Amino acid sequence: MSTTIDPDVYAIVETSGQQFWLQPSRYYDLDRLQAKLGETVTLENVLLIKDVTGTILGQPYIKDAIVTLEVMNHRRGTKLIVYKMKPKKKTRRKNGHRQNLTRVMVQSISIDGNLIA
Repeated sequence: MSTTIDPDVYAIVETSGQQFWLQPSRYYDLDRLQAKLGETVTLENVLLIKDVTGTILGQPYIKDAIVTLEVMNHRRGTKLIVYKMKPKKKTRRKNGHRQNLTRVMVQSISIDGNLIA
């Protein structure tokens, strides 16, 4: 049984100081969340919800809107190289960084207790 993902249903939420476009039944990598594997996390800072009936826009957040996520695993992102150099001064500094991430699966999008997706 395959689940079809409706591209017309999504939510824009704010977490970790960033905004994410989330669709149901898809996984995303967010900044590290303090949650255990398999645990359910709810995001309440929902900025926008789009479904087949229309668009609901918050000012800035939608009241009683919740996006439910399931924690799949904790991982680390790709390595970024930070290289700083001052020409003609023999000054060079090379540094690497790997961001701690949490991979989550979007379970549901709901508003006022009514399940949208």
